[in-house]
Amino acid sequence: MTLTPGDGQDLLARFKKGWEQRKPDLIMDLFAADADYRASPFAEPLSGANAIRALWNEMAAQQANVEFDAERVWVSGQAVLASFHGAYTRRVDAARVRVRGFMTFELGDAPAGGGRPLVRRFRQWPLEREVGRDATFTPEG
Repeated sequence: MTLTPGDGQDLLARFKKGWEQRKPDLIMDLFAADADYRASPFAEPLSGANAIRALWNEMAAQQANVEFDAERVWVSGQAVLASFHGAYTRRVDAARVRVRGFMTFELGDAPAGGGRPLVRRFRQWPLEREVGRDATFTPEG
């Protein structure tokens, strides 16, 4: 199966919704049970749904006021590639963090009974920097 540009946009829209709403279940709906996930080139790779869910549970607990937007999206075969930018507030100290980077989603085949193909391999190259304090948020730490 070859993905269309619309498929890539749909995948990024679902990723955006899961991260911005801080709902790990929405993120996990994108990934195969045995997916390989690397949050940055220097991070330990995560393998499987339990490890990926643990990361997203932690992110949901530590972040607030999340924003995410894909700037450009490319589709090649069964891969979706995107440059992105976003921001979040760290719940512990109300620091506002901006993030930019590039990500790839490599999808498997569509399930036999129909439905969307799931992400088998995820890679991300993020750059983050603290840009100040979020005056709308009271730190929890």
